[in-house]
Amino acid sequence: MVKPPKKRDPLSVLADDPRGRSLGLDLPPGGVVRRSGRHRWGKDPEPLVWVSDGAVGVGALAAHRSPQLAAAGLQAVLLQDRPGLERWWQDREFMPERMSDPDDHHVEPVLREFWSRVVPDPEEGAEGEEIVAPFGRDWPGLAVTGPPDGPDVPDPQAAACELADELIEHGHLPAPRLALVPAGRGADVPTALGWGGPTNYENDTALISVVLRSWEERFGARLVALGFDELHLSVAVPPPTTARALPVAAEHFALSPDNIWQGSGSIRAYADEAVTGCGHWAFWWD
Repeated sequence: MVKPPKKRDPLSVLADDPRGRSLGLDLPPGGVVRRSGRHRWGKDPEPLVWVSDGAVGVGALAAHRSPQLAAAGLQAVLLQDRPGLERWWQDREFMPERMSDPDDHHVEPVLREFWSRVVPDPEEGAEGEEIVAPFGRDWPGLAVTGPPDGPDVPDPQAAACELADELIEHGHLPAPRLALVPAGRGADVPTALGWGGPTNYENDTALISVVLRSWEERFGARLVALGFDELHLSVAVPPPTTARALPVAAEHFALSPDNIWQGSGSIRAYADEAVTGCGHWAFWWD
């Protein structure tokens, strides 16, 4: 019996066909960025991500989050540079091989461990207690999600594309590049890239992906964009009240404490400012 031909890795296909026509795609000019490392046996390092040559505008994410892209095993996200770190996806080393597998972790123990790192010491007294109020030093547990208000549940992918357009229009993503990453779901993109945004807080990006997976399932969150050390999510079903938002804010504090330490100052303030009814969750690590 003749064996069927082995299916090629989609990035290897894009290395030879940068516009993606053979995959049923119609990509803007771009090309693959290869993994860091030396050439072995005369071969180039393996491709890591496809990135557009130039900035993309409003409608780009919607145009390329297509069934054809999903069938190829690719996820579309936006990459944003910043002054002094232009084209960081080319100049920085990515180490996907150093990341664990998100399937090997569960969200509750991951967030519990993160919480133990950031909860204030008892010696900080009332000031420390105010940061985490209404919670104490013990991990408060995962936020309980309720049914969304209204008869219709928003479409998470549509929400992601709408947010991408808003961030571009308002200058929060002034010149993003389109990126295609081989991953089964958007939450796994940081791990598949070996993205180092949270390195000063957590080296294993798989643990970040585990949390993003949970938010995908509980809140309809979708990864929209990555910067050098920042991450943007759309949220189709954000908590509608402060009471529902507070435990979500605790999860955010555990994942990205700088959002509160160098931002809102307390979980209560952060819940009101950045979680309650908010369809855009942004994270950064110093």
